Amino acid sequence: MATNMARKADDVSRPASVLPGGMSLTVASYNIHKCVGTDGVFDPMRIKHVILSLDADIVALQEADARFGDRRGLLDLEVLLNSGGYRAVANVGSRDMSHGWHGNVVLYRTGAVHASGRLKLPGIEPRGALVVDFDHDGDPLRVIAVHLGLLRRSRTKQALRILDAAQPDDGRPVIVMGDMNEWRTNGHSVVSQLSPHLVEAGGPHASFPARYPFLPLDRIMVSPAVDVSAAEAVDTPLTRVASDHLPLRAVVTIPAARARHGGAA
Repeated sequence: MATNMARKADDVSRPASVLPGGMSLTVASYNIHKCVGTDGVFDPMRIKHVILSLDADIVALQEADARFGDRRGLLDLEVLLNSGGYRAVANVGSRDMSHGWHGNVVLYRTGAVHASGRLKLPGIEPRGALVVDFDHDGDPLRVIAVHLGLLRRSRTKQALRILDAAQPDDGRPVIVMGDMNEWRTNGHSVVSQLSPHLVEAGGPHASFPARYPFLPLDRIMVSPAVDVSAAEAVDTPLTRVASDHLPLRAVVTIPAARARHGGAA
């Protein structure tokens, strides 16, 4: 997997919840549509309020950078840090003004970033994914934030690249989340390609279009060892107008490292 993973160690303000069987996290995915709502208004503050309302430990954002020109980031990351304790995974952007990679951003407020890298996805459209390895007091986790293409043949190739990244050498649990542009639920979908190495978190959940959602374009998928206790598309008056996608949120439990290795410390 050619991700050029860069090692990093960023401490954050609060620990994840530790349960007897592992670590509990709330994760979320949200295509913010470049901060343009279903009313056609560009309003980053609405997006900020949605992100804070999700109360997630890790958030994968899509379309967080301008599409053309300098590809500058569209959110105020300092406000997100001061208001919600969220840090953006750093050193992943290809341009000085961008928040992330092809509009993908990973925000986190628990644990530390062990390594991060960019994953270039094949296809006609420029697409990419972020691969971030977290460490929570010795319990490792890989998060892959994705935004797949509109064309089915591109998504098929992109899924193979993601599947490779979703099988880390050290066997750490994996969460893949983002806008997969996949509405199908049959055996020809991207979701079926990623199975059985990944399991959909309680889905599919209709997330698009936000005003009248009926297509499950956004997905959260986890390693089979990861327990999902709740999953939903967050449908509120604010999320119906802030972006053309609804955010997804899931509560998961990551198995403790010693449990995965047969009790060894």
